Amino acid sequence: MDMADVQIIKQHLIDPEICIRCNTCEATCPVGAITHDTRNYVVDAQKCNLCMACVSPCPTGSIDNWRDVPLLKAYSIEEQLGWDSLPEERPGVPATDANGVPDAESSATPAAATAPAGARGSVVPPWSAAHPYTNLYGPKSERKSVRATVVGNARVTDAGHDYDTHHIVLDFGTEPFPVLEGQSIGVVPPGTDATGRAHHARQYSIASARSGERPGYNNLSLTIKRVLEDRSGQPIRGIASNYMCDLKVGDSVEVVGPFGATFLMPNDQRSNIVMICTGTGSAPMRAMTEWLRRQRKSGVPHAGKLMLFFGARSQEELPYFGPLKNLPKDFIDINLAYSRAAGKPKQYVQDLMRERSADLASLLAVPHTYFYVCGLKSMEEGVLLALQDIATRSGMDWDRIATALRQEGRLHLETY
Repeated sequence: MDMADVQIIKQHLIDPEICIRCNTCEATCPVGAITHDTRNYVVDAQKCNLCMACVSPCPTGSIDNWRDVPLLKAYSIEEQLGWDSLPEERPGVPATDANGVPDAESSATPAAATAPAGARGSVVPPWSAAHPYTNLYGPKSERKSVRATVVGNARVTDAGHDYDTHHIVLDFGTEPFPVLEGQSIGVVPPGTDATGRAHHARQYSIASARSGERPGYNNLSLTIKRVLEDRSGQPIRGIASNYMCDLKVGDSVEVVGPFGATFLMPNDQRSNIVMICTGTGSAPMRAMTEWLRRQRKSGVPHAGKLMLFFGARSQEELPYFGPLKNLPKDFIDINLAYSRAAGKPKQYVQDLMRERSADLASLLAVPHTYFYVCGLKSMEEGVLLALQDIATRSGMDWDRIATALRQEGRLHLETY
């Protein structure tokens, strides 16, 4: 008998019922084992090496699933793409080690490990971050979802422009929904998709401080851009984004979550916080900034430096431009980049970072500096290369610094 006929592998699977399709797992996987279609995220058993890099960053825990299966009967990509729920454990399958030898230990769920050297961002939160609550509402929680009421919906980009972005405030009434800056929620659009199945939840970062959009109220805000075309420029009407942007005050929304336990701000007052974002990636940065602004107003000023690098195609497409300009300069150091401003050369956030290399180098040199990157996936490479260049030109060992940033929860990447 061929060894492959009896060898049992521990196949890594993603639970489609609670996955919110945030792409974190696929972006984190260093071996390209995770892929997706319009419905599900799945793991290729032929590529997965159980390195565990994808486990900690997953905001929902949907990634924490394994099945003991014979090597030749591993679930295929095609099978997984068609699932609405995970299959039951196969009865009577003996767990073995990599050589096909029965092993009582191998049937245990693998424990989450530290990220491998190939991981680029932190998979742990800052040491001083507050404790987050996650998955209070969801398909596998005691409460499947919660209803929130729209109490505000305001456009935060210039009127008349195609790419409008909305600031939406949701109130949870008497239902508990505690959140922290850097967390996200899932919004479930009403109706069904082309196959007749209910729409899955869409993830949106929280744009308000932990004390609420309106302090003392059980509410939060989101920053949502109306999607009118896909990444290739083809016309498409985003189901969730248009649903949310068209909501009226008094409308009710189905919400799951909250999600996220790593992209959290430090509570250490000495912390330097560098925020780098594009478009609606500004949502968690607004949340962090607003919490620190409220702390300052209450007599607890932040001792560390606060820097923001914010990019958009033009000033008209930059959310919250007016409020940003009103923030005190001794509170936050704001740097704005426009890639398609009329009559001006293209400029990206990484260009502004290089212009401020002296300031960033001094921040890189101290162990209480935290970096947060949120926005389009295309910005991630440029930002990391800019940090590498700044460190290297200042005589610092970038490999050592990057490793420390990742391991100490000081480099957080949330790109899509």
